[in-house]
Parts: sequence; structure tokens; C-alpha cells
Amino acid sequence: MTSGIVLIVASHPDDEVLGVGGTAAWHAARGERVEVLILADGVTSRGSDGDHTTQEKELSARRSAAVDAAQELGISRPRFGDFPDNRMDGCDLLDIVKVVESVTVKLEPDIVYTHHGSDLNVDHRLTHQAVLTACRPQPGFKPAAIYTFETASSTEWSSADIGPNFRPQRFVNISATLERKKLALQCYGMEMRAFPHARSIEAVEALARLRGSQAGCDAAEGFGVIREVIHA
Repeated sequence: MTSGIVLIVASHPDDEVLGVGGTAAWHAARGERVEVLILADGVTSRGSDGDHTTQEKELSARRSAAVDAAQELGISRPRFGDFPDNRMDGCDLLDIVKVVESVTVKLEPDIVYTHHGSDLNVDHRLTHQAVLTACRPQPGFKPAAIYTFETASSTEWSSADIGPNFRPQRFVNISATLERKKLALQCYGMEMRAFPHARSIEAVEALARLRGSQAGCDAAEGFGVIREVIHA
């Protein structure tokens, strides 16, 4: 068993499971504390802006799903920000950074996972930038490692015109936790789609099998490496 704190910073409820759910369960099984920060509400870009009652119900449902998904993975209850869904580009970056920084200062995580910086979704890109800003390297400051994850139906829909395509350099074997990831995704039934949509249970499993084949195991999640600091 190992000890340590892992922080997942995601834009929307379900991103944390799509991108790093199997690895989150893997860390938890190793005795590590896994925390989640979800920055945007994931709801307010949908439907009528004036339909506040419906939006409040949907927001409550999304947050309840995130709590249920965390229980399936064996990780801590998520923390929630209140940035607007798919409108984070209308917010001051400094405000986003301050929310991330407040959590990183409090938790002092050893490892941080966040979105790939060239995702199609603008909230994902800004979350990535905010994390790197909040976790800029300073003497004695954690985290020692920052990794980026892919988010189905966003990362692969981007293009090199936005930024470099996602090419994982780090793989985590999730053969033992893939089923827990699938159960966690089922908590987000309102967000999942029927196959062959990229955000279907079947497609998510197919991606895990592909990443596994690239790493020589049954199933894996792939990550980009932003920083790894090894202390002698």
C-alpha cells in the first residue's frame, strides 16, 4: 500500500470518470486519497437561459450523479465550482486559477490530473491552463507530477489547428478497475449515449482496450506528461 494525495481537476461532471475513472479507482485501491474538483456546472449551456427551475433540477441531478460515481470508484466526494457550462471563456482566467489554487494549497496533492490542453471543448482548455498556472513549479510546492487525460467526444474531435493532438506517454493498467469505471459512468445516464457515439459505454471500453493494447495489457487509460519531479 502507498500513501499520497491525488487531485483530479475536471471541467464538468462526468469528465472525471471518462478521462481518469479507472485510474482514480486504481489509486484508491493502493491506499491513496483521491480528490476531485469539478469547475463548471455542466448544465447552463443547455435549453432556455430563462428556465431556471429546470436548470436547477438538472444541476442537482448532475451533482448527485458525480457523488454516486465517486462512491462507485471508492474516492472522495467531489468539490464543485460554479463556473458556467461551455462559457468559461467569458470568465477571467485569474478567477478560475484562484479556485484551483485554493484547493491545491489546501490539499497539497502529490499528483494532479487534468484535461488535455488542445481539447475541442473550450472549458477543457481553460481548465488545463488554470491548473498549470495554479501548479506552477516553486521551491517546496507540490504537486510533483501533472498528467493530462483524454475526454471522449472532445479530445478526439479536436484538430491540430487548435493545438497538438493527444498522444499519451503514460499508461495505467486499469484491467482490474475497468468495470468500476463502467459502473461509475452508468451514474451519468443522462450524459451517456448509445453506441456508436464516442460517449457510450461500449466506445469508452473500446478506447480502454485500445490503450491497453498500446501498453501490453487488457485495458488502460493513457495520459500526457506535463511534469514529473523526482527528488533524490
